Amino acid sequence: MANSQPKMSTIHIDPVNAVPSFPKLTILGFQHVLAFYAGAVVVPLVIATGLGLDSATTVHLINADLFTCGIASIIQSAGLGPKIGVRLPLLQGVTFTAVSPLIAVGLAAGGGTQGLATMYGSIIVAGIATFLAAPFFAKLLRFFPPVVTGTLLTVMGTTLLSVAANDIVAWGSAAAKAGADPIPGTLRGLAYALGTLAVIVIIQRIFSGFMATIAVLLGLVGGTLVAWLLGDANFSAVGEAAPVGVTTPFFFGIPKFSVAAIISMLIVMAITAVETTGDVFATGEVVGKRITPAHIANALRADGLSTALGGVLNSFPYTCFAQNVGLVRLTRVKSRWVVTAAGVIMIILGVLPKAGAVVASIPKPVIGGASLAMFAAVAAVGIQTLSTVDMRDNRNSVIVSTSIGLGLLVTLKPDLAGYVPSWAQILFGSGVTIGSICAIILNIIFFHIGRKPAPAVSMLDGRPLDLDAVNSLGEEKFVRVFEPMFSGVTWPLERAWARAPFASVSELRYAFQDAVAQASPEEQESLIAGYTDIVDLLLSDEADEQALVDTGSTLLGDLDPVKQEELRVLGKAYRERFNRPMIVCVSRIDSAEQLLADGWRRVESSDLREMRVTLNEVIEIADNRFEAMVADANPIHSAWMRSFDQLD
Repeated sequence: MANSQPKMSTIHIDPVNAVPSFPKLTILGFQHVLAFYAGAVVVPLVIATGLGLDSATTVHLINADLFTCGIASIIQSAGLGPKIGVRLPLLQGVTFTAVSPLIAVGLAAGGGTQGLATMYGSIIVAGIATFLAAPFFAKLLRFFPPVVTGTLLTVMGTTLLSVAANDIVAWGSAAAKAGADPIPGTLRGLAYALGTLAVIVIIQRIFSGFMATIAVLLGLVGGTLVAWLLGDANFSAVGEAAPVGVTTPFFFGIPKFSVAAIISMLIVMAITAVETTGDVFATGEVVGKRITPAHIANALRADGLSTALGGVLNSFPYTCFAQNVGLVRLTRVKSRWVVTAAGVIMIILGVLPKAGAVVASIPKPVIGGASLAMFAAVAAVGIQTLSTVDMRDNRNSVIVSTSIGLGLLVTLKPDLAGYVPSWAQILFGSGVTIGSICAIILNIIFFHIGRKPAPAVSMLDGRPLDLDAVNSLGEEKFVRVFEPMFSGVTWPLERAWARAPFASVSELRYAFQDAVAQASPEEQESLIAGYTDIVDLLLSDEADEQALVDTGSTLLGDLDPVKQEELRVLGKAYRERFNRPMIVCVSRIDSAEQLLADGWRRVESSDLREMRVTLNEVIEIADNRFEAMVADANPIHSAWMRSFDQLD
């Protein structure tokens, strides 16, 4: 008789909502705090140095920052109400983007503690504006393409290096002001900074995973320990600090509001909103959750609320910390409650002034060395973002060069702010502010106002063709213009033409790629058959003229007689295996050794995989030929870009 009792269903718990045991929750939460800690405390330290704040005020800023970071992280991970907080394992921290503008705001308002009221007024307004604008931010993303965000990150990282440099030479500068010889202090500070930087680099070279994540923290600890052993670190302030203390709202006075300062902070929050959006999508990918516009809006509301709270509690603007997104990927612990636990730990640290006093006692050159690594890493991310931007489009080049130029101008000549009206001093007092405003405005002017000039794409009868002209070509002329892209056949061009008009050069490029990828196997084989075998291309004169142009002479110097013979054997083996020419896009090959190694791996591939590899090589060759056409149509700009390439 069959068992009639119903089966118990297994209850599936989303890993994001799972609650680990208390010991595990505590350990994993502390791990998040360690990964985050260096970035969190460096910001108030750098701002305090820039504004010339005393030790007691610096300790208060550090504790206020940690306390508010904890609250912000709880809001983001645990959520507050139905629409505030993304409820993912995202930890909140002070954004580096705000450092330079905040220093400029504080100095323009008088410096020292006098400037803090204006600084906090702008933070509160920017936080409220972010909270209210959160549902509409998706519509504003088009004003922050990679050319803008990449430029902003590059400007931010490079201009902040001057702040790190000031910390490194702080001892020498102090000696000079006192009328003493600045050289010994400067050299001693440089030694500590370089030593701290060396520790960070060595840890990142030797270790991976969590140890690499906390490299900056270990660098700070190592540099401070050496300074203490040599008598250059004084921790007397730790004994003087109160055992417990809570930051109170508006500790430095009632906030003051400046239009220029508010605009500066609004730009900062717009940049951090882009950063938060990327972090939310990255975290969603890690934890396996599909991210919707509602998630982004909830995350940005938490950013805005936390930032406004930061202005009230004497702290700074907040955003998601990318380091902790990497830690979630590393540990594979997806529970958002781990980040909530980290928030609780930070709140506890934020009410312990002695902990803040320890941080405030770190020698400035050590902070400078760690800041150098962190700020340069920000610039590197900006450069990486700009690498995805089409710099053949002169509009993008103008945006990048002008914005970076202005950002560095006011950074290298900070006294310029003293020559402009008071309302413009914040603008000219921060490279990040003026660079950001310039990039945003130029992007709107070039890409969002009026008729957009179409970029030149190719040549026809000696005349450059822009995208509008290409869109108006008949099929016959279209094929004639782009015929050099493919060897022996024209059907990819005919099918690409059928997709006109093209909204961008990238869309035109995609049409060629899709035509090859979506063709029938018979058509793909006929296309491949029209190309020259890599052996003939490098070792004989049988290649067609365009193929010889593709090849140039890059590899010929590496092909000694032994390698030439191995290449012939490889070509014969490939022919016997697949009965087609072996096609290689040589622009991606660095040496004869790489060519031979890749070739033998391809011989061992399955038929289907090798067909895909070969088609990818065909598409890569077509892309290179297309790039050459665009370069020929823009000779001045291309020559300018090549001149920079030759400097590398």
